[in-house]
Amino acid sequence: MALGFDIEAAEVALALRKELEGVQVVAIIPFADMQRSFSSEWQRRFERIVAEANETITLASHYSSEVYAVRNNFLVDNSSACIAYFDGSKGGTAYTVRRAVKSLLRLTNIYNNPQKVLF
Repeated sequence: MALGFDIEAAEVALALRKELEGVQVVAIIPFADMQRSFSSEWQRRFERIVAEANETITLASHYSSEVYAVRNNFLVDNSSACIAYFDGSKGGTAYTVRRAVKSLLRLTNIYNNPQKVLF
């Protein structure tokens, strides 16, 4: 439920749920009230997803330096596949994609650059 790809992917999943039987949308929120720092537009989108999700899981009561790593680990540990928009940059997405690969999850990277070697 982070800004950008997470929220956009959740919106796509909500739309797919209307077309594909069995699609479940689970909103994994790193810490309570994280959306308060978002712009009003992103807050609106966040709140709509939370309201329409089949389940919402908040991992921490407040922000700490570890909340996003905890969220990333939770996602990999509770998934059977990973869909990423990963351009090869260092950071949380790189960590999560590497962890998904090591965990033998099916990985689909929708970043489109045939010249880029990720690892």
